Amino acid sequence: MQPLKLIIASAIFICAPLAALNAAPGEAATATAKPAALVASGASPTAPAEQGIPQSAQSLGHQGGFITNSMLVTWIVAVGVILFARFATRKIQEVPSGAQNFWEWLVEGLHGFLESIIGPGLVKKTFWFFATIFIFILATNWFGLIPGAGTIGWGHQGEHGFEVTRPLLRAGNADLNMTFAMAMIFFACWTYWALQFSGVKGSFLHIFGPKGDSTGVIKYLMIVVFFAVGFLELLSIAFRPVSLSFRLYGNIFAGENLLEAMSNMVQHPAWARVVFGALLPVPFYFMELLVGFIQAMVFMLLTAVFTALICTHEEEAGEGHH
Repeated sequence: MQPLKLIIASAIFICAPLAALNAAPGEAATATAKPAALVASGASPTAPAEQGIPQSAQSLGHQGGFITNSMLVTWIVAVGVILFARFATRKIQEVPSGAQNFWEWLVEGLHGFLESIIGPGLVKKTFWFFATIFIFILATNWFGLIPGAGTIGWGHQGEHGFEVTRPLLRAGNADLNMTFAMAMIFFACWTYWALQFSGVKGSFLHIFGPKGDSTGVIKYLMIVVFFAVGFLELLSIAFRPVSLSFRLYGNIFAGENLLEAMSNMVQHPAWARVVFGALLPVPFYFMELLVGFIQAMVFMLLTAVFTALICTHEEEAGEGHH
């Protein structure tokens, strides 16, 4: 099982960004069509542009293509995390130090934390996923704060100097395609774990079955009520990937726009733009470090709780009968 888990974890790192395949070419074509239309119509290229960073990731190719700047960031982060994990565990020592000490502290801390929430039985089957998703989201969020991400790329000379319109790097989780892909991967794993731990019958009873002990007419009334409530539960389950993806995307995208706004708040004179453009965002960088950690923790906790709700109900029912 260990090789299989490593393969799936690597697939989460590397393949999730490919969800942007459908969105990127169309967006790139639109981006290249606008300048051509401006030239054909004779309009001024200095027309007011969209404020802040664009909502969707941009293609790295001049003629379009499916590889976007957010995909590049996720690949860099994935390779970096994998290489660091290999480096930290290449020579396991009985008394850890350096990179091994840090890696063991991180993994053991996450394992103990999750075990206290979802239980020792479930954590043995699912820890690999929750630890992977937390480390990956955290590393991706913090990588987007590195100077140069969003500020190095292609652009044009504007009124206030060179303006980057197509950055080389974009925060990976500021792309809805990426966050939705991770949410759908979790949904697939959630379905597998639900069937593995509860089976088809147990999962059906968890959603539609009556809860609590009742007798007589009340028992049959509760069956009808909880069966109807089950459809609401199905609706909430279907919306979980949407809420997970938009929560992470919205917080990271808003943080990127906040840093962008702080950097461009002072435009004149030129020396003030340089000074304040470097100093004003600093307090917000510390805030975004905290936001990046919180959002990684929230994503991991919500997915862990959703899994525990569907996988541990039979154990709780059994304890209730004793």
